[in-house]
Amino acid sequence: MTASELLSTTGQYADALGIRTFYLEQGSGQPLVLIHGAAPGACSTVSWKPNIQPLAEAGFRVIAYDQPGFGNTGLPDDHSLEFRVSHAKAFLDALGLGRYHLVGNSVGAYIAARLALEDARVDRLVLISSAVLAPPGSAEANAMAQEHSRELREFEPSLENVRTMTLKTLYRAELVSEELVRERHEMSSGRRYEAQLARRGTPAPRSILEELPRLTPKTLILWGNNDRGAAVERGLLLMKLIPDSELHIFDSSGHWVQWDQADRFNRLVADFLQH
Repeated sequence: MTASELLSTTGQYADALGIRTFYLEQGSGQPLVLIHGAAPGACSTVSWKPNIQPLAEAGFRVIAYDQPGFGNTGLPDDHSLEFRVSHAKAFLDALGLGRYHLVGNSVGAYIAARLALEDARVDRLVLISSAVLAPPGSAEANAMAQEHSRELREFEPSLENVRTMTLKTLYRAELVSEELVRERHEMSSGRRYEAQLARRGTPAPRSILEELPRLTPKTLILWGNNDRGAAVERGLLLMKLIPDSELHIFDSSGHWVQWDQADRFNRLVADFLQH
């Protein structure tokens, strides 16, 4: 039996702030928590599908959870990002974790940075493609981010709309399989779409740009050179704000570098966290 066959990914639930919270867990070792973004259909089973098993095989206890209103987690009364930060803290407390690593994609990187600022248990930090977290850039970069946000806000669930959206999320069109489209469609429909509509009326997250220079975990920033929503220049600006940080830019990669460059992503992240 191979190492991968000995590993098992188990869907489980924990109570966090009264919300039944779904998470996947695989492997053993130091906990590594994966936080997905806020685009329609984002969740643990979709956003991190190419990464959970390889990172577990690299020696980590990988935990990928669904935020309130996403995936298989229950709906909250409060759909704000501020509440999702509080929920993340409560979820990690419910698991009783000691020291742990954090990886956040897009809006999930904002949540990860907030946790790293406020929780001394965070060991190392990986931030992926986050226009929400990064400083404003040029007029062109800011227009790109605004257009990306507008498209996501106006999304309505259908297989064709999901396919179109995913072709913009990823650079490599061959990865946009019918299976991925169906899974992302399911996770962006029904009560998840109701939650998306509810999030439209919530306040913008508070800026933490002035706090980022106080981050103490060693930080890896990952960015796609072909990201349609988060210009590379903003990754550079983010790196300049965070002490003891490094930036890796993937060519031929969009907003989900963990999909477009999965093998390289998994090796880079594992090496960064282990050395």
